[in-house]
Amino acid sequence: MAIQRIIQYFLRGLLLVVPASATIYIIFITISWVDGLLPISIPGVGLVSVFIITVLIGMLADSILAQPIFRLIEGVIKKVPVVNFIYTSFNDVIGAVAGKKKKFNHPVLVPFDDNNHLLKPGFVTHDDLSESNLEKYIAVYMPHSYNFSGNIFFIDKSKIMTLEGSNSEIMKYIVSAGVTGNIGIKK
Repeated sequence: MAIQRIIQYFLRGLLLVVPASATIYIIFITISWVDGLLPISIPGVGLVSVFIITVLIGMLADSILAQPIFRLIEGVIKKVPVVNFIYTSFNDVIGAVAGKKKKFNHPVLVPFDDNNHLLKPGFVTHDDLSESNLEKYIAVYMPHSYNFSGNIFFIDKSKIMTLEGSNSEIMKYIVSAGVTGNIGIKK
């Protein structure tokens, strides 16, 4: 009886210790790695430097004088075969999430059977596929839980249901395997 109670306490402790420890560890490793990029041994200076440099580049990119230079650099990058693939992939994903052309702003539920007994949440990424001769379809990205990957499906427009809630709440719900938050269908 006492051993079972100790095991219960241990498992409850794990529920608290593991997520907090993993989060702290990942933050520590990330800051250490970024700090290692600079020859200064003050913890956090590298992270602050990367943040400041990124903000300055963002401000510079917004200026009219620098835009032709950035377009020229981007044009050169896009001409190098392997570099082009890597650069455009990251550029498109970052643009879809945080850029002016946000793509993950229309959360939906997609039925995977005729009776709507199996539904999967996702995000519409293209609602017009007429150029691909798929006029009745839309492109829906379905992220995987506990992973930074997913699949793209072409789905009949009439079959999808729009989800209620903010995009970040719904993404968190999907990525956490339904453990965090709630989702609802728009009526």
